[in-house]
Amino acid sequence: MIKACIFDLDGVIVDTARYHFIAWRRLANYLGFDFTEEENEKLKGVSRMDSLNLILQWGGIEKTEVEKEELAELKNGWYREYILRMDSSEILEGVLPFLDSLGEEGIRMAVGSSSKNAGTILDQIGLTHRFEAIIDGNKITRSKPDPQVFELGAEAMQLQPMECIVFEDAEAGVDAALAGGFLAVGVGKEENLGHAHFVIPNFVGLRFQHILEGIKKAH
Repeated sequence: MIKACIFDLDGVIVDTARYHFIAWRRLANYLGFDFTEEENEKLKGVSRMDSLNLILQWGGIEKTEVEKEELAELKNGWYREYILRMDSSEILEGVLPFLDSLGEEGIRMAVGSSSKNAGTILDQIGLTHRFEAIIDGNKITRSKPDPQVFELGAEAMQLQPMECIVFEDAEAGVDAALAGGFLAVGVGKEENLGHAHFVIPNFVGLRFQHILEGIKKAH
């Protein structure tokens, strides 16, 4: 019996991936190199420090732990500049009607994001009040593919993983949901997220019943 849906934020409710890309690329340029949009795909759903380590690896640059902390803060400052200009127009198409359909069915809602800025983004787009629990990068000690972020979301609602559906756009996020015993719905491309219980391209025209039917058919 499904009682709740837990949503990743970036790439599921809003597309902040482009702001991460601009900020990380600005950091790479600041360090004297560049990276591609293809490489950027590898940063999806990955924590800030793990992302920085990958980027430094691509640039062939070594830094001390203290320098890495400073670089991560620099990138985050640029990223926050961009997200503080966000508004409700950046909520991805189909998301609001889908949240409404969950509300009508009495399904509870939470956000499970490794972003430390999740609260700021939800405030900017006016969605904070929609979610019973918001678990972000400030509340976790292990990032995806570890299921901790979703486990804490379920715990906050006093629910079991099997009572929750997780919506994720990143491979690491789907891995995390599966590792935690949640039902996983991939939001994006089948080739990246095919290991989820069900995959949707986006939320346009979808209602809660469509998701339940899709999961049932796939299994």
